[in-house]
Amino acid sequence: MSLQARLLRAFLRATIRPIMARSADPLAARRRFERQARLAFHPPRGARIAPHPGTPAGLWIEPDKTTRAAPASALILHLHGGAYIMGAPETHSAMLAALARRARLPAFLPRYRLAPEHPFPAAFEDACAIWDALVAKGWQPGQIVLGGDSAGGGLALALMSHLCARGQAPAGFYAFSPWTDLTLSGAAIRQNAGRDQFLPVNRLDEVRDFVLAGAGDPADPRISPLFASFPSPPPVLIHAADSEILRDDALRMEGPLPRADIRLAGDLPHVWPIFHNWLPEARATLGETARFIRSCLARS
Repeated sequence: MSLQARLLRAFLRATIRPIMARSADPLAARRRFERQARLAFHPPRGARIAPHPGTPAGLWIEPDKTTRAAPASALILHLHGGAYIMGAPETHSAMLAALARRARLPAFLPRYRLAPEHPFPAAFEDACAIWDALVAKGWQPGQIVLGGDSAGGGLALALMSHLCARGQAPAGFYAFSPWTDLTLSGAAIRQNAGRDQFLPVNRLDEVRDFVLAGAGDPADPRISPLFASFPSPPPVLIHAADSEILRDDALRMEGPLPRADIRLAGDLPHVWPIFHNWLPEARATLGETARFIRSCLARS
């Protein structure tokens, strides 16, 4: 583990994790995350990040002037994380710009509805509508690599299950630390309660209640893709850290996706690629993912 990773671990455990453990208001947590992201995460020079008229709400990322988001081009579609209650295209645009630069492709970060104002299945419905809108605009499923991080990774997996069932599988799929099981049955939730640098275990039940609003089934495959089926899936790459509480949410996806390439890193924070401005491990993971994306598109 790099010196930068050791320093970041100490910082997260001393500051961010305690704040998350005691934050009771999801709207306040949302605003705080957005402020922190503006200060902490910076895209590569030359990246163009902006909405595009006539396309779904969100941010389009053009890593340089040669990668315009035209219907004829291939595309990275990434669903942001934030436990379904926070996060936005703005909080994750720097990470996606870094990934898009490495993949030499445009990327799209859509905006989807968040709980508690819009509980399950709002996010899933939005994800399906976003995909349909992109296809209607001219992108073909074989031109799109789908991905996500944390809750967005779970949402993207749920979307992929839906797409596979109707014969519209994307060219490939990747995820960083996906949250795939809202039944919270993974052993790592207990085993890593004291090791996770970022996520406090004591808030998971509360967050789940915000997301499901007391009515949804936590085992519904539209919110827990661990229980989904994936007929004829594309190539899949999943990254997770050994020390995070969602480790087993990633590892157990080997069940429904037996051919998935699931890579386990060491003692790194949840969704460590978002820290690409500091961590060499984050940059290495983004590089691996970019190469995977290019290989999926070449195969497709």
